[in-house]
Amino acid sequence: MAATQPARAHTTQQAWATGLMAFAAVMLMIAGVLDIMRGIAAIVEDDVFVSTQNYIFEFDLTGWGWIHLALGALAVIVSLGLFQGATWARVAGVAIAGLVIIANFLSLPYYPVWSVVMIAISGFIIWSLCVARESFGSFERAPRGV
Repeated sequence: MAATQPARAHTTQQAWATGLMAFAAVMLMIAGVLDIMRGIAAIVEDDVFVSTQNYIFEFDLTGWGWIHLALGALAVIVSLGLFQGATWARVAGVAIAGLVIIANFLSLPYYPVWSVVMIAISGFIIWSLCVARESFGSFERAPRGV
């Protein structure tokens, strides 16, 4: 009877880790696509962005666009690796989400509400990638009962 308890605990941990990895992969994919669209909008100098004067981290709007476009493309690529359960993708996902947080913090005056939303999404991505302690390969259904 004592032998079945650890197996069930391991199965529960495996299910949680797989779920958190799936959450991180989907959220990183969404954040990447949204960052790509934000970058394209900034590159074509859309009227959506606010022009801020005397901002210490002032860049040209096109420069911010290229930064967000590159980070978005990297986020999409890393999320594809997360769907495969790759360990390198977990490490890169935390790094990319951290860079997205920094880029959105620096661009707060240009698009404040969206920057805060992207910072929150990236925070959840980092949390979910760091909480799952083990990588269990590709997203397979965890076995029920042993």
